[in-house]
Amino acid sequence: MTPKQRLAAALAHEEPDRCPLDLWITPEVEAALKRERGIEDPFELRAALGHDLLMKIVGQVASFYMSEQAQYVDAWGILWRRVEFPGGQGSYTEMVGHPLAGEDALLASYRPPDPREPTQYAGVADLVARWGQTHAIVGGVLGSAFEGPWYLRGMDQFLTDMLLNKDYAHALTDLVADWNLVAGLKLVELGCDLILAGDDVGVQDRMLISPQLFREFVKPRYGRLFGAYKKANPGLKIATHICGYVEPILDDLVETGVDILNPVQPLAMDPARLKKRYGQHLSFWGAVDDQKVLPLGSPEEVEAEVRLRLRQLAPGGGYILCSSHNVQPGTPMANIRAFYRAAEKYRTYPIAL
Repeated sequence: MTPKQRLAAALAHEEPDRCPLDLWITPEVEAALKRERGIEDPFELRAALGHDLLMKIVGQVASFYMSEQAQYVDAWGILWRRVEFPGGQGSYTEMVGHPLAGEDALLASYRPPDPREPTQYAGVADLVARWGQTHAIVGGVLGSAFEGPWYLRGMDQFLTDMLLNKDYAHALTDLVADWNLVAGLKLVELGCDLILAGDDVGVQDRMLISPQLFREFVKPRYGRLFGAYKKANPGLKIATHICGYVEPILDDLVETGVDILNPVQPLAMDPARLKKRYGQHLSFWGAVDDQKVLPLGSPEEVEAEVRLRLRQLAPGGGYILCSSHNVQPGTPMANIRAFYRAAEKYRTYPIAL
């Protein structure tokens, strides 16, 4: 099977030749893998590592790691700063200024970047042309209907708006969702096989917002976005990236047309329980613990973790073996190698672990 065929079979809840493979990594880890493999192109690197999916992200979330400068402003007017990790292991970027901050910020005068501007999609057509016959191509439009609004408003202010200034919150959510509608449809037009959307509405042990607020603000926009994407391509698959504990809204996600849940953080939700309850409706993408096992465990513990997640989630298809988020700087390269070795050793069907 080609990687593209392998993923299609798995997402149809069939058992392909091998469980599809992916790994989410930070720029520092990517650079280390490039040096180790002697491969500079990021997509060639992932293909050489055995990944079945290749992804390009557009929109607000593409502003993470956008510049090497200490501070920068993105096309949305959001101010970012780069923060160095102790010990020189790397850095991350965080938002420190929001264009619609303040109670009296006027939404009517705010203009987001044009979602029809071709530069928004730089590299997508080339990715599809070069790899689309063999690999599954993922187009990311994250920050779909919750993160996007708070990126513009500031989290505290937007959470307050959701309770006390609902008209403003709904209007801002529509502004972001409308942008992501155009962007997602463009990614579909360019030939992406899968759209990765979603918002982080969960934390480690609970939801960040109540299920009721999710159903009021986020769910209707998801239904509109995902319905439009699938109307443009009925064979399209929709994945939602939603960190943390979100079990109370999984039925809602299914109702909006979601096919795949990502990143399935095992310290927040039990993957075995998710597979048993939702495996007929959802596929799962992630679940290999990168909070404790990958950064802090031994190579043997990483191998055991890969075996565990394959045993829990891979039978019957519906699973993409992957880390439960971006593998962070400082993660031992021996553990990353152990992940790939274990994947190669154990992901062949039938899974018997």
